[in-house]
Amino acid sequence: MSEQPPRSCGAGAKGQYQKVDDNTDYLQKNTTPKPELAYQNRSALNETHLGVSQNSNPPDLTVSPNKAQVAQTAAAKPEGAQGTTKKCCLKSQNESNAKENQPSKGILKQTGMSGAIPPGDQNPNAEPPVPNALRPVPPSDAPCYMPQPEDQLPEHKEGGMEPIGPWATGRVDWSPMAGITGTRPVVDKYSITRYSEGEWRRHNEEILNRTREVQHKANLVDWNGYRCCEQTRADIDKNQEDNTRRLTQRAQDVHRWKCELEMAIAAATEELNLLETERTRLKSAAAVLMIPESICGECLERRTGRLDPDLVRDEVEEELIKEMALISEIRETFGRTLRDLEKQLLENKTAKQKLEYDWSDKSVAHDIEFVNCALSNKSTVMMFKPGSTIFPNEQSSSDHWEHFTRETLQEGEATRQRSIVLRGTLEAIFINSARDLRSQADRVDLALSKHVACLDELRITLENELLKVLQKLADVEKLVITTRDSIRRLDTSMKLAQTRLDNRLQRPRVENCRDDPHYGLIEEAKTIGESIAALNSLFKTSEKTQSDLNKVRIDLEREIMLKRKALEIDRSRIQTIRSHYPSVTALTGH
Repeated sequence: MSEQPPRSCGAGAKGQYQKVDDNTDYLQKNTTPKPELAYQNRSALNETHLGVSQNSNPPDLTVSPNKAQVAQTAAAKPEGAQGTTKKCCLKSQNESNAKENQPSKGILKQTGMSGAIPPGDQNPNAEPPVPNALRPVPPSDAPCYMPQPEDQLPEHKEGGMEPIGPWATGRVDWSPMAGITGTRPVVDKYSITRYSEGEWRRHNEEILNRTREVQHKANLVDWNGYRCCEQTRADIDKNQEDNTRRLTQRAQDVHRWKCELEMAIAAATEELNLLETERTRLKSAAAVLMIPESICGECLERRTGRLDPDLVRDEVEEELIKEMALISEIRETFGRTLRDLEKQLLENKTAKQKLEYDWSDKSVAHDIEFVNCALSNKSTVMMFKPGSTIFPNEQSSSDHWEHFTRETLQEGEATRQRSIVLRGTLEAIFINSARDLRSQADRVDLALSKHVACLDELRITLENELLKVLQKLADVEKLVITTRDSIRRLDTSMKLAQTRLDNRLQRPRVENCRDDPHYGLIEEAKTIGESIAALNSLFKTSEKTQSDLNKVRIDLEREIMLKRKALEIDRSRIQTIRSHYPSVTALTGH
């Protein structure tokens, strides 16, 4: 076989090409624009230094391998350098004109930030228009061995081989639609090719991308290994220094907690003798609460005797319920405080015993930590003890140790504080309880006085309204009588007009005509009928008003009776009962 001449574009020797008609441009005949692909913005393949850092600074791991390769290649080239790959010689000269004149349509229309320059990379010295995010720079053409924009478009050649013809004598082993759609070349007996040029270029792109990614990962592993060795040596020295400092700090912490335990033991011992004298007064104060509780319950029971319309949950009712709840809360507080007093002696003894045990352990631990702080690399008592490099099952953690000591101190302090609170604030509890009870009692009395005044005012208003209703009822009764008499008088006039009309209808033949008297009598009868209808409507309205006034009178009389009953309960009974409310001195237990 003769050697094929080399091609300037770097294409394979067995590739088949057809000359494109200079007068025919595929992009000018179709409206589908050329897509802008991401790989067209890449540089040439002179990228053997991908991932190798040129200085001691660590690489930027946030940048993808392809972006890092493009940035390093651009930095290594001199100004004005050209790519190592020339443009394919098989492309038509009219293709560039078609790209510029072709409008963007459909899904391939460039929108948004396609081809935009990232912020900070713009050249302020560029000739207008300066490329920026709103004025993107058009991408350059891709090499001939990389995917081309026309690979995404259906293949159409003038005078080319169709899927059916004398040349299509090969055996098709893929989809029969491949030749029609233009994705695969026509199979003939002279060729064994299987893939199209677009698939070949996509395969080249995949191989190159995978190679760049593997090289980038290898460079990262090399750099990370060197940094790991340096970091390990620094960490060992730093860990030894940190551990010495931690041991010193630990010894100080143990000594500090031991002193805290000593003071807590002394305070707990002093507190054991101050609790017994407070129990008697608390019991006597709880018995005084029975008086206001009985008064409040009696008031609530009396108010249940009100009749239906006045049986409402008014302000007095709410204040009485609040007073009852306050008494129950104070009684519960007294009972809880009494139980705490009875338990406090036992709790103080238990807390003191735990504090003494913890203080003994802290003394032994402090001596051991002091010895460890004195050890160094020059000490002569050191030896290998691999069995000590363990975490025993019975060993506690640092957090648990501090938590245990702090919990012991807090428990002892809480026990002592409860004792101090029960002793020192018991008087304040009595005073606050008495103040709350008296304040609530004053609010009840004030609400009761307002309610009594409101009921009395309402009773007077209802009585005045009753007088007005009675007066208006008398006036309506007079109107009913007057209307009835007027209707009866109009009946006579109606009889007269109708009698005259009936007599005129008896006239013979031509004499029975529609003259003015006949029209006048008809109009008179009509007017009288309308007047009677109006008076009848007025009569019915008057009777309905009279009935409504009677109902209102009955309701007013009943409401007045109910208000007098409510006044008797609130004024005569409840206010009298609440006059026996205990004083502040009695409520404080004295």
